[in-house]
Parts: sequence; structure tokens; C-alpha cells
Amino acid sequence: MDNYLQVLEESLKKKKAVLHRIEICAKEQEELLKAAEVSEDAFETSIEQKGVLIDELNSLDAGFEQLYERIRVQLLENRSRYAEQIRRLQLLIQEVTQKSVAIQAQEQRNKELAESYFSHSRQKLKKGRISSKAAMNYYKNVNGSAYIPPQVLDQKK
Repeated sequence: MDNYLQVLEESLKKKKAVLHRIEICAKEQEELLKAAEVSEDAFETSIEQKGVLIDELNSLDAGFEQLYERIRVQLLENRSRYAEQIRRLQLLIQEVTQKSVAIQAQEQRNKELAESYFSHSRQKLKKGRISSKAAMNYYKNVNGSAYIPPQVLDQKK
């Protein structure tokens, strides 16, 4: 049982470390989105890195849940015997929860920054298309390619 509790504690420590790396990645994304010129390649790389970290986090969660379910009954029956380990696990869970909440808040800010960036980019593209269309119409008019000479319809048979 002590070994299982040690594994649970190590799992929570790893989860905390992964969450810390995700937090750093989210802050880097915020800096990228706040920059005057957004590097889309760097932003995409950051998203991919965060995806790998999230997969690792999900794997740790699944392992923790499986192990906890295996020892839950024994742990509850012998709560006083394992009080110190339970206290350490509870502290780690609180730290993990706090990091998760901080990351969610950061992600919300990043989402708003990304929406703003993409909205601005769409406006630029729309403006570019309108300018391009106007230039093409001007070119056609100047070269006379838009001119259709008068047509005469012969009604004799």
C-alpha cells in the first residue's frame, strides 16, 4: 500500500511539472499574440508543443485514476494509518488545481488575443481583395478590354 501511495504522489508531482510547462507555453503564446508582427510558425509550434504536453497530462490523469480506484477502499478503511501520505496527496492536489485554474485563465486571455488577431487579419485580407479587384477593373478600363463595341442586328431575311 505504501508503494501505491508513493506512486500516486510521484504521479501528482509529474502532473504539477507538466502543468508548469503548459503554463510557460501559454505565456509564450500570449507574448507571440501581443507582438506587433505575429510569427504564425512560432505560434503553431507552440500549439503543437502544448498538445504534446496535454497528451502527457491526460496519460498521467488516467494512470492516477486507475491506481486510485484500485486502492481507494483500502485507503478509506485505513485512513488513520495513512494520514500523513493522504495529507501530502491533498496538498499536491490543491497545487495542481491552482495551476489548472491559472492555466484556464491564461488560455481565456490567449483566446481573446487570438480572436482579435484573426479578426484583424481577415480585415486586411478583405481590404487587399477589394484593392486588387479595383486595380483589375481599372486596368481593364484603361486597356479597353472591358469595352464592347456597338452591335448591329440585321433583321433582313
